[in-house]
Amino acid sequence: MDAAKGTRTSFDGVNPNKGKDSFVKLAMRNMVKKGSTSLFHFFLTIVGVIGILLGLAIAFH
Repeated sequence: MDAAKGTRTSFDGVNPNKGKDSFVKLAMRNMVKKGSTSLFHFFLTIVGVIGILLGLAIAFH
């Protein structure tokens, strides 16, 4: 705690912006926690999107 101002600093070990984490930051934190499950779902999504695009390309050729 900064004694002169009475405010917390990042050196206290407490994140003053704890409640203001962005969606991307929360998603990255979750991905680090879950590890291989997140990577599996990511690659499954990529394969699904490519499959849909190829299917549409063949259907409307």
